[in-house]
Amino acid sequence: MSLTKLENYAEGKWVSSAAEGETLYNAVTGDAIYTAGSQGLDFGAMMQYARKVGGPALRKLTFQQRGLMLKALAMHLLERKEYFYTISAYTGATRADSWVDIEGGIGNLFTYASLRRQFPDERFYVDGDAAKLSKNNTFIGHHIMVPREGVAIHINAFNFPVWGMLEKIAVNLLAGVPAIVKPATLTSYLTEVVFREIIRSGILPEGSLQLICGSARGILDNIETQDVVTFTGSASTGRMLKSHPRILSEAVPFNMEADSLNCCILGTDVQPGMPEFDIFIKEVVREITTKAGQKCTAIRRIIVPADRVEDVQIALGKRLQTNVMGDPSIKEVRMGPLAGISQRNEVREKVQQLARTQSIVIGNPDNFEVLGADKEKGAFLPPLIFLNTDPFTNTDCHNIEAFGPVSTIIPYDTTDDAITLARMGMGSLVCSVVTADDDIAREIVLGAASMHGRILVLNNDCAKESTGHGSPMPLLVHGGPGRAGGGEEMGGKRGVMHYLQRTAIQGSPTTIGRITNVYQQGGKQHETDVHPFKKHFEDLQIGETLTTAKHTVSETDITNFANVSGDNFYAHMDATSLEGTIFTGRVAHGYFVLSKAAGLFVDAKKGPVLLNYGIDECRFTKPVYPGMTIGVRLTVKEKIAQEKKTPEDIAKGIVKWLVDVYDETGETVAIATILTMVKMKDQG
Repeated sequence: MSLTKLENYAEGKWVSSAAEGETLYNAVTGDAIYTAGSQGLDFGAMMQYARKVGGPALRKLTFQQRGLMLKALAMHLLERKEYFYTISAYTGATRADSWVDIEGGIGNLFTYASLRRQFPDERFYVDGDAAKLSKNNTFIGHHIMVPREGVAIHINAFNFPVWGMLEKIAVNLLAGVPAIVKPATLTSYLTEVVFREIIRSGILPEGSLQLICGSARGILDNIETQDVVTFTGSASTGRMLKSHPRILSEAVPFNMEADSLNCCILGTDVQPGMPEFDIFIKEVVREITTKAGQKCTAIRRIIVPADRVEDVQIALGKRLQTNVMGDPSIKEVRMGPLAGISQRNEVREKVQQLARTQSIVIGNPDNFEVLGADKEKGAFLPPLIFLNTDPFTNTDCHNIEAFGPVSTIIPYDTTDDAITLARMGMGSLVCSVVTADDDIAREIVLGAASMHGRILVLNNDCAKESTGHGSPMPLLVHGGPGRAGGGEEMGGKRGVMHYLQRTAIQGSPTTIGRITNVYQQGGKQHETDVHPFKKHFEDLQIGETLTTAKHTVSETDITNFANVSGDNFYAHMDATSLEGTIFTGRVAHGYFVLSKAAGLFVDAKKGPVLLNYGIDECRFTKPVYPGMTIGVRLTVKEKIAQEKKTPEDIAKGIVKWLVDVYDETGETVAIATILTMVKMKDQG
């Protein structure tokens, strides 16, 4: 019987390998199910296609448009998730395992779609605040970030064939950079199924994504300086790729996320019977059995107080006894096989290496049962727990990783010892700490942070809603130092910036404002005869300014505002209490100054302004005393269009205004950025 041949997606079309390629197997039954190859693909042409077709198409879109594109794609894939689940079962994943991979990956798309709100309605990003470079503020500096004009090459691991792809492309697509996805061939059949739906949706611009299911050996020979390479997998393979001559000569960013010897620490305060003890046992068992331990974030080292080793060992043993292993399609099964026989054999080799310096105390690699499957034909391996009684001398557990359901109990005496043991992993993706004592938590976090990309602190307060030790979150960085690769993925805006080039720009405030489309303080302003609150979103221009009438502040103003607000702070109300302060008399409330400013610049009649959306920043820079006269310069600073959520929704956008409140000398007394929601003309 001929096997289904996986296809690659190159230069806008599906392409079969010119040769049969590698045979792929059902992890549960051992049956051959697919072949995957890449013979005949021109990697150089694929990369040029991405640079010349995909890149320009994506860069024409704003962050807002790219974000909405991701949202539409996420909704499309979510509607087809059940089919993905059926294919995922071939990898040995249970329904719960597949949920993390499939719906977790789609969730990344939703998250980065929502992240568009933190970016402007522009094709570039303005980073940070302007730098004043001259005495009279006629010369300033700023930073902009533009999409790199290359291609992202994503070399992914076998354990999360959906999440691994979607969590990366969500970021590069929002940034405006095309990608070539290279999943691990072992489970590439699941990636190909999801990728087909991405292409079938027609949501992405042509050239945005390409796929290589077979070998991509030699692809790095074609990289150029504007490209980005990301890698997830073993540290040894990552180091080999990172040292590629083209990576070095072209100064190509290489983001590496490698498997690491993550740990979970039980605090010295936690005793059996405490909620935290049960939380610890549950978390360790979950990380050993989820995806059969095939997670880059899985717990490999279980660090426990020496006098609680026996309690932990007994509790883990009882929990793992109830773990049903077998065909993941069976309802009772909680743990499936590893992803393939080759993977099982590799884990067995690592188990033998670890057994030279420590002993297995839970599980037997040769004697175990599976439900609904043949344990020899399928890639099954039971949970195995070692005990290392001398972890400072016998250090294999800190250096050898068995990428499966394998972990080691490691005793410690003091919190300092626990920190040292955690750091002996020489760089990890994640460490978790289970303790009810916040002082212990602080000590471990600060002591271990430099060697970990993420630290989770679990106690009874947060455990029910915690996403757990092994779950990287889209808005937090995923990566780690040292053995973990030294890279970062995701992290919200931080991840997007990996695909952007930061450039310092210098010039006059007016010129920098025109380049960034954000008004820069000190830039030229222009006034019109029409009050800006009477203008629709489209008609407002960056730099457009309203200069208001003025108001002389009185003691009555201060007293009345105190009565209304309830703010009777002594500096506002008691002139006899000002000795030793910076004030020379009763001073107006800062919020009175801002409120009065609003009274001066607001147009009271109904118009396009729908509501006050909030304040981004506000500073009171000079005391305002009775008798001083204030006025306002209200300037359009930035505009961000909003999408209509329903056909009936009002077409609108957010306008950021620079509110400059000044006194009779012309000196600024308060400066703020306020936001309003403004109606658009077009309601279609």
